Amino acid sequence: MSKTWRRFGSYDVLILDDGVFEAPLDVLIHGDGETARDEAVARWGKPKVSIPVNCFALRGADGITLVDAGTGPSWGEAMGHAPAAMAKAGIGPEQVERVLITHLHGDHALGLFDGERARFPDAEIIVPEADFSFFGEEANRAQTPQNRQGGFAVTAAVKKHYAGRIQPAPAGIVRPGITLVPLPGHTAGHSGYLIEGEQSLLLWGDVLHLSDLQATAPGIGFVYDFDAATALASRRAILERAAREGWLVSGSHIEGFRRVITDGTGYELIPA
Repeated sequence: MSKTWRRFGSYDVLILDDGVFEAPLDVLIHGDGETARDEAVARWGKPKVSIPVNCFALRGADGITLVDAGTGPSWGEAMGHAPAAMAKAGIGPEQVERVLITHLHGDHALGLFDGERARFPDAEIIVPEADFSFFGEEANRAQTPQNRQGGFAVTAAVKKHYAGRIQPAPAGIVRPGITLVPLPGHTAGHSGYLIEGEQSLLLWGDVLHLSDLQATAPGIGFVYDFDAATALASRRAILERAAREGWLVSGSHIEGFRRVITDGTGYELIPA
């Protein structure tokens, strides 16, 4: 994983390592059913799911921007290391001007909090409008499976600790040189952020959790996907677009910066 700043457009970008999430193989699903899932997992050949968790620091003329914030201390000692990575890079919480949230799941947004206070005392929180609207409406909880309801508590905490500093954002430009790209399915408003330049970088949140498995077998999804069919459509479309446009990509569960290339009926993410 890259431990140094790398330039994209008008921003220097640093990957902040938050830790590793592990889970049994039964968190994996497939758009074509259990047999397709079992075959893909057998080809993959790994005994469990082990997923890097990270977020990103952007350094530009408008100060420090984060893309996602990690888990904070809420998910155990294996995660929550982004604040230490920030400190090592010389970034204090008070220096963060804004946080761009890809979606309101705990491993992306619980790092916004330090106990019962905001971790970033002066930061504006930019969040996809569709995610904030969905998780901000308590009536939607009843239609949400229990294992996908964490976003409601996260959103309530964002509203409490960042009141007056929240900007729900539609698709389009959210900062100079940064565009919000909707990638729905994993959550209602799950999105990525495209940093545009001579070499553009798409930070795509949770489009892929397992880059080596899901790139070659895009039909593989996770039980955490709110709408698995829509997530699959988003995954296929953005892999194709990233390959076509020549973007580099990274995400909350991708190691380093990658280039997407077509490989038969699937794709491959090669180190950039």
